[in-house]
Amino acid sequence: MPPARDSGPPIGQYILKMHGRCDLACDHCYVYQSVDQSWRDKPRSMLPHVVQASAQRVAEHAAARGLSRVRVVLHGGEPLLLGAEPMRDALARLRSTIGPVARLDLVMQTNGLRLDTAMCEVLKEFGVRVGVSLDGYREANDRHRRYASGAGSFHQAQAALALLRTPDFRELYAGILCTIDLANDPVRVYEALLAEQPPRVDFLLPHATWEHPPVRPGADPTPYATWLSAIHRRWLADDRPIRIRMFEALESTGRGGPSGSEQLGADAVDLVVIETDGHYEQADTIKTAFDGAPRTGLNVFRHRVDEVAALGPVAGRQTGIDGLSPVCRSCPVVSQCGGGLYAHRYRPGSGFDNPSVYCADLRVLVDRTNEESHMHADSKPDDSGAMPSTLIEQIASGFGDETTIGWLAEQELAITRALLFAIVDQQGPSDAWDILGTVEAKSPEAVRDVLGHPYVRPWAVDRLRGGGVCRLGALAAASAVRAGIAVEVGVEAVDGVVHLPHVGTAYLPPGTSGPVRVTFDGSELVVTAGAGEPIVADPARPVPTHAWQPARQVTLPDGWAVLIEDGDPLRARHRWPVADRLPDGEEQAWRSALTEAWRLIRAETPGYVPALRGALRTVVPLRADEDGAQRASTARHAFGSVAAALPGPADLAVLLVHEFQHGKLGALLDLCDLFDLDSDASVQVAWRPDPRPVEGVLQGVYAHAAVADVYRVRAGRDADATAGRQYTKYRQWTLDAITGLRATGGLTPLGTSFVDQVEAAVLSWET
Repeated sequence: MPPARDSGPPIGQYILKMHGRCDLACDHCYVYQSVDQSWRDKPRSMLPHVVQASAQRVAEHAAARGLSRVRVVLHGGEPLLLGAEPMRDALARLRSTIGPVARLDLVMQTNGLRLDTAMCEVLKEFGVRVGVSLDGYREANDRHRRYASGAGSFHQAQAALALLRTPDFRELYAGILCTIDLANDPVRVYEALLAEQPPRVDFLLPHATWEHPPVRPGADPTPYATWLSAIHRRWLADDRPIRIRMFEALESTGRGGPSGSEQLGADAVDLVVIETDGHYEQADTIKTAFDGAPRTGLNVFRHRVDEVAALGPVAGRQTGIDGLSPVCRSCPVVSQCGGGLYAHRYRPGSGFDNPSVYCADLRVLVDRTNEESHMHADSKPDDSGAMPSTLIEQIASGFGDETTIGWLAEQELAITRALLFAIVDQQGPSDAWDILGTVEAKSPEAVRDVLGHPYVRPWAVDRLRGGGVCRLGALAAASAVRAGIAVEVGVEAVDGVVHLPHVGTAYLPPGTSGPVRVTFDGSELVVTAGAGEPIVADPARPVPTHAWQPARQVTLPDGWAVLIEDGDPLRARHRWPVADRLPDGEEQAWRSALTEAWRLIRAETPGYVPALRGALRTVVPLRADEDGAQRASTARHAFGSVAAALPGPADLAVLLVHEFQHGKLGALLDLCDLFDLDSDASVQVAWRPDPRPVEGVLQGVYAHAAVADVYRVRAGRDADATAGRQYTKYRQWTLDAITGLRATGGLTPLGTSFVDQVEAAVLSWET
């Protein structure tokens, strides 16, 4: 059934109130202690026919809207009060009804008091991940999370967490949810949570509105920012030993990425609550606003999800920054703050069209965490050579900031240098090697630029394996020319071509191979082959006879420069044949396409900009496919290079992002073992007809996640149906391949963590 015209945006996340009562009497609970007391009029638990009707509505909506994935959160009250067998029945209904239509992610949020082995077996059977509420150390937790008798719940929650940490049930452990109380010592809270070894921690600000503002004891005007900053500094000092959603959200949004959090950022919120009686409601955190605030008047027995999605308050939650108040939209940190949690914006008379009641705290928190993160990065010695503590997180996010990418590029350069030393050790020193040393002493940046050319390392690998010609002379000549230092050195020609990386290419008569002489006097370059006519050139200008072509550098609007590499013979190591030397008209077409593609990347997906600007050095033109299919490639050892047949600018933007993801991951794989090198496992993936090895699948996951991200932005920005279909396809490819990767057992623990973080980033786009 196609969606109705007024169907609103698709809904991908549902909170099912499995049980409407709780075995605790927490005094900070937004369900039982807020102004909305509608829980009193609802059934105690969700009966099987309500579960079935809910599942059918979710499946119906997913099918109609083409959703590839749906998340269902089992909630309450306390969902474990349902009991093991009723829970098994409910989960079976959800899986059997929704599973054939869309991938179903099941999550439970619980206080953990009734979590036992029998319930864990049920949850494991149906793949339910479990988050447990704990507010820190015993006194902190028991300040609010108490039984009706007044007794604390700390030890029972601890026992639940210990059960989730056992080998049998570790896969269920999703994390800990902690509500902030200024009376609790923040560092002690952090240490207590860290001791429970959670995969992730969510810190929640106490629910408050402008009518009922949060407690602010003492003279500190932003005590919640102060409390969280104390944990942030300690977390940084500990090198981020656990994932903390709030801090990761601030770091991600600071790079232009998604927040993955309803509390921060401008991500769309596509969430509907289904109560125990089958009524649809808005997010139940807004129970703190006024009596009946979450009510929609619709239910699963008579109304489709599309009808809920079309409601103004629900659809409005998916408009991002455009849906915020004028005050928020004019704020310089709105992309990181996102107006705060929707419920915290309520004020009588103006509804939710206000900044958060925590506005001042959020503004200070954003500024402090940004500054503390930068200070922490700056405090590390630049020459230590130590791996950045956030390397995995930065790359797994899909992006990578300038510091991280710069460090990766340094490691790649160090590998190239090591290979050159190995060549000299193997073959003995030479004049060219001595010249390189002399130039580096006077102009180290010139040598860095030349050795950083992407195709130097592939040559070095081939040379050590006994192949290829000696290229040290070309590296020495190129470095000297870049430095403006006079030089005369022997260079090897290959089939009439002498290529000087980052300088240009001399074209001798076809078939000319072997030693030639390169001379540079500081202004004029001469290439002489035997008794033939020498090529005399200004290195920066082409020779009219086309015998000399300077490096074709494109300088883009923000100062980033990239080479159109059509001269280096070593560029021919891609999946498809490379293009011949470009005529002037084709070169101009490439320049125009790169300029426009770069503009699109900066406008659409700025999170990828630091990595591309920091490390992409060359673009190699490929021959066009006869049937018009797109072609693009990277070479495993050629970090900093992408090859492509020239498409339109919009497609080129996607290809640049896509292919450079392979380069980033390849650089990471040079340094970190993400998979078992001895594994012979393979996975059937959607993008290839043949089963792929673990490394190939890992590469595909990482690159296709970025492609999905680009199309996600385009679909959302331009309501582009084609982009929407591409987004759905690449996102599903990524998630299915992640499932296949995990099943191989071929990932190392570090690789599992990496894949988990990639998946979390992808899942955050629809939460």
